[in-house]
Amino acid sequence: MSANCELCAAPGGELLCQDARLRVVLVEDQAYPGFCRVIWNAHVREMTDLSPDERAHLMRAVFMVEAAIRQVMSPDKINLASFGTMTPHLHWHVIPRYSDDAHYPAAIWAAAQREPERQSLAQRQALLPALRSMLVRQFSMLQE
Repeated sequence: MSANCELCAAPGGELLCQDARLRVVLVEDQAYPGFCRVIWNAHVREMTDLSPDERAHLMRAVFMVEAAIRQVMSPDKINLASFGTMTPHLHWHVIPRYSDDAHYPAAIWAAAQREPERQSLAQRQALLPALRSMLVRQFSMLQE
């Protein structure tokens, strides 16, 4: 744990599920409903700092989140990213992308290409309760 690390000090989003090694959070991003992070609990910087078993556990969780987002949110694409340059604490971004989102086809951190349609965003926001439920259900099966 590092007191100076925001992912050590706080959940990093709305905590949906966790185990002793990792947690899944829903990121509060009005422009990207369904954006999740899978965060390794221990303060670790790189994937190769984990044992093979730990890496496998983490990636099972990332793929579980991706599958749930695809099933519930029906995005055009999923972006998976693990940067950690700004927050050097191992975490994966799982981001549903749509051809009408503000940055598509560029990364969400690039300059916006357009203003997203409010109706599309509202429809995606309405899917979040179902996504939360599915993630909790799927995560419990991951633990078995």
